[in-house]
Amino acid sequence: MLDDLCVLRNAVRDYRLAATAVGLDWPDQGESPTGQPPDVVHRIFGVDRIAEQLTWLQSQRWPERRLLPNGGWLISWPEGPDALDDLGLSIGTPFPWRHQLPLFHFEYAIFTFVLAGEHEGEIWRYEISPDAWDSVRAATSLATLFDQWTRGIAAGVIVYEGEYNKWLQIEDLGSAQGLDPLAFPVAPVEETLLRARQRECGVDMAIVEEGFEHNEELLDAIDAVKASLGGA
Repeated sequence: MLDDLCVLRNAVRDYRLAATAVGLDWPDQGESPTGQPPDVVHRIFGVDRIAEQLTWLQSQRWPERRLLPNGGWLISWPEGPDALDDLGLSIGTPFPWRHQLPLFHFEYAIFTFVLAGEHEGEIWRYEISPDAWDSVRAATSLATLFDQWTRGIAAGVIVYEGEYNKWLQIEDLGSAQGLDPLAFPVAPVEETLLRARQRECGVDMAIVEEGFEHNEELLDAIDAVKASLGGA
C-alpha cells in the first residue's frame, strides 16, 4: 500500500521525535525536497516508475549513522546490479522477486520496499541466514512500519543503548500488547506467527517448504540478471 505522502512524513517525524526523546542523536535537519531516483534503479529492478513515497524517503538528509531499531540503517539508492544480491533469500513472494528494493539493513534482516503491482508500497523482510526461508510482509506500508517503531519506543520495547553502541535496540518484544512482532527486526521469528502471516500475505508455502532448491534457482536468476545488466 502506498501511503499518502503527508501521512508518511508525519510517521517519520514522529519516529524521529520519539527516538531523540530517549537519547538517539538525530538532529532535525529539516525536510528536503523530493528528488529523482537514479536512472540505474529502474534498470536494476526492471520497473518503469518509482513511487514518490520511496523517493521522498531517499531524498531526506539523514545522518550517516544507525538510526533504526537494533542498529539498522537506511540503504542508499543502489549504484549497480550488486544490490540484487540482497534479494537472494526472497523465495515464494507473491510478486516478482526483482520488483523490490533493499531499503533497511539490520544485523539479522533485510527489509525491502515492493516497487510494483498490487503489493506496491509493502515492506517485506528476509532473515539473513543460509537456512531461513522466511519471506514475509513486515508492514503494509512505510508509514505503518514507522508507526509500529514509534509505538515500540513508547512501550519501552525499543530502548536507547547509550553506553556502548549508542543506538536503539529491541528488548522484550513479547511484553508489549498491540504491536506487530514482524514489524521489528528480531530473528528468528516465532514459527506459528511467521507461517500464519506468510499464508495471509500470499507466500507460496510449497516453495518455502522446499527452500534450498528454490533458493539455488533464485541465486542463478540473480546472476543472470546481473550479467545482462553488465555495469548497468
